[in-house]
Amino acid sequence: MNGEWWSALPPLPLPHEMQQWDRQAVELGILPEILMENAAAAAFRQLSALCPRLAEKQVWLLMGSGNNGGDAACLARYLLDAGACPHVFHTRPLEHYRNETAYHLRTARTCGVPFLPVAALTETPLPHPDILVDGLLGTGFSGQLRDDARRLVSFVNELSPRPLILSLDVPSGLDATSGLPCPEAVKADMTVSFAAAKPGLMLPWARPYTGECHVGPIAMPAKVREEGPCSFRLLDGHALTLLPAMTAASYKNTYGHILVMGGRPGMCGAGHLAARGALRSGAGLVTAAMPAAGEDQVRMGWPEIMTLPLGDPGNRDWPAQLPDDLRQRLHQCRALVIGPGMGRGKDSHAFLAALLKEPERPACVFDADALMLLAGDPALLAALGPGDILTPHPGEAAALLHCPGSAVQQDRMAALKALCAAVPAAVVLKGAGTLVGQRDCPTGLSPLDVPQLAMGGSGDVLAGCTAALLARLQESPRAAHQAACLAVALHAAAGRILARTHPHRGNVAGELADALPQAMTL
Repeated sequence: MNGEWWSALPPLPLPHEMQQWDRQAVELGILPEILMENAAAAAFRQLSALCPRLAEKQVWLLMGSGNNGGDAACLARYLLDAGACPHVFHTRPLEHYRNETAYHLRTARTCGVPFLPVAALTETPLPHPDILVDGLLGTGFSGQLRDDARRLVSFVNELSPRPLILSLDVPSGLDATSGLPCPEAVKADMTVSFAAAKPGLMLPWARPYTGECHVGPIAMPAKVREEGPCSFRLLDGHALTLLPAMTAASYKNTYGHILVMGGRPGMCGAGHLAARGALRSGAGLVTAAMPAAGEDQVRMGWPEIMTLPLGDPGNRDWPAQLPDDLRQRLHQCRALVIGPGMGRGKDSHAFLAALLKEPERPACVFDADALMLLAGDPALLAALGPGDILTPHPGEAAALLHCPGSAVQQDRMAALKALCAAVPAAVVLKGAGTLVGQRDCPTGLSPLDVPQLAMGGSGDVLAGCTAALLARLQESPRAAHQAACLAVALHAAAGRILARTHPHRGNVAGELADALPQAMTL
């Protein structure tokens, strides 16, 4: 995968992938003791930035049985040198620690760091901590907390007055993949994740446990980061730097012609918003096709939106076969949007079936009603190709997977994986922590939960935005995946712009579309 478009996005390795990174670094000749030293140094830098005056601060460091315990022991040495008063509380007998953890334990003790068994937390009178460092469990934790660990996690969270809490790599008890507590987790003020963040840490529901999340560099070789496996990539501000650049001596067709098919009478706003989203995302031309009775309502006074009314004046249904003028326009376009406000009747189904049978049709973004029609007809679903994009919300994803909506939300990553296995198209699973996937591509993960996006019409704007980017990226080898990922990042950035002027919501979808050009400059 080296050299793929996503190589510029921050990696989010799964726990087993992070372990492989560590092994590969050691195979290249980097001692694990050095990696652990670098991790402690990175944590110390972040802690110092958050709490510049460490001298005489009482610091408790909880040392688990794995590598996180070694990170805590090494960090204690840095704190001692800074004039703080660290105490390390170990969960297993000191003689049972091995390898690089044992090395840093011995070094810290030799330098004068006091080590006490974890039972001393309640049995020995000690000054109340100003800072507590959570080094109990790391990235490799899975399953459910054992009773002893759960009691320690509860002890940390219930300390009063509350100290500043720093978690090393992952808050203890938090699943590094799902971002969920198992069943409890340390509620940190700051987490320093070593070498790279982990997917679970970036999901919105993990934030009450991670606090501020920082990546602590540990000198992981670029060769490892570029060649090692990584199933997830972060769709943050880095993604906006990958938006297609403007072209010198360009004209309107340079930026693509988008055809939006949706907006039957009574649901015309959805078609308008998809067309508006495409224009605001930089499309050179946008045509909206709809049953003739909805033409004026789809345009909504926007002369920039060209229209193609289908059928005689007053017609409210989709044609069963593609009219010649629509077929001609279809092959003038680089990307299609189908579904917003389309309806789910027999006429809509017949029209979609005719469209999917059209030879050499352009790549298509399927949204809203089109997704529900696909879900109800396996033959339609089988007509999708790798250049297409599906943009389901959880309810639509559940329909496509023929499962309850609650199952999608309980394990969004599994739902996305199942959707990508079912179709060759790229899939955008919308919602807080939006996920983007496609076969043989890493999963793009948006870390944001933007309340200003949770409104009717937001998905229509995203569909138009996605089609505009898809048209611009047609020459890219993974155009659908790239366009879907960049559209999600751009759409979220526009939502964040609206959060400045509408901090308590109240914005509308048209304003979201109109914020897209400014979002491109962030």
